Amino acid sequence: MNRRPIGYYVHHQGAGHATRARLIARTLARPCTLIGTFDGADPGVDSFIDLPDDRIAAGFDGRDNAATRPMALHYAPLGVDGLRDRMAQIAAWVASADPVLMIVDVSAEVALFSRLLSVPTLVVRLPGDRTDPPHLEAFRSAERLLAFFPRALDGAANPEWVRSKTAYVGYLSAAPKADPIGEDGSIVVVYGRGGAGGSFADLAAAARAVPERQWQVVGPVTDEGGECPENLRLHGWIPDIGPYLDSAALVIGTGGDGVVSGVVARGKRFVCIPEPRAFDEQAATARALQAHGAAIHRADWPPPGDWPALVRAGLALDPALMTSLDQPDALTRAARLIGDFADRLDPQSSAPKSVGPGVAPYSNGRRA
Repeated sequence: MNRRPIGYYVHHQGAGHATRARLIARTLARPCTLIGTFDGADPGVDSFIDLPDDRIAAGFDGRDNAATRPMALHYAPLGVDGLRDRMAQIAAWVASADPVLMIVDVSAEVALFSRLLSVPTLVVRLPGDRTDPPHLEAFRSAERLLAFFPRALDGAANPEWVRSKTAYVGYLSAAPKADPIGEDGSIVVVYGRGGAGGSFADLAAAARAVPERQWQVVGPVTDEGGECPENLRLHGWIPDIGPYLDSAALVIGTGGDGVVSGVVARGKRFVCIPEPRAFDEQAATARALQAHGAAIHRADWPPPGDWPALVRAGLALDPALMTSLDQPDALTRAARLIGDFADRLDPQSSAPKSVGPGVAPYSNGRRA
């Protein structure tokens, strides 16, 4: 007996979207196909579609400037083969697999396209100012909205109908807490995959300004060279930052989901230095954390002379305020919410629909 699958669209920016999708797909009882631009990387699930890249230039921020672009879309450049091919692949998979619903994390265009393909959607909301027409129309088209952050950190600018349509699932942490261990007094600096990384000169100056603390840096660092202070260690990109977070007395990082979910899960003292993102995403998270009293927000990397006082202020934070934002069962609740919604749409298991003559069943990433 077959159960209609769930499609899960995954945005390419950074590692957070794919990590979240992988965690949820592995937890769902119903089959789930991840759909996104993975560039040949292993998404870590049994069923996936590796879409061609639709960007028109390296580093493009996802918003074209076409004067004729409809107000309900962020990105609809003309004559881009990658965009045409990826939409065709999504449509072919929908026609073949007959998904019970599509989770969209995130794309206003894919949310509206799924609706045009007559597929119900659950659309993921990210932090930041997302009151522009494309976001609001994507939210309006969805059956329900999912926020992988706590209600306490939601921006007041969002319309009430958006907030009332939102299920606040909470942060999903891909770095599980270890057995309780004592903090070693270190300062841990974390950079994610989606940004520019850290500057060696800035990190070296900060470590010299606070010589009594060991500085552990995980993630990409640029312009390495020159003399490295004895209390500074650069570890590069590592798949599991959990052990470093566990031992840290103070965490310094961006406002991305990966590091924020890790510090929330552990109740860590946190200095948040957001990286530039569309719609003010990371800065909005940093401001909300500071307003809650759970973190210190700095808009830019501080000069060396500011670090001693900033570290003292960070160590004086009350970890209970960060812990209050944790929802430890977030992954289980997210999977249950999605699964229950799918079951209501598809109360009886069914075989995939016949897709008609000339349309072959489609999947370009299913494992044997």
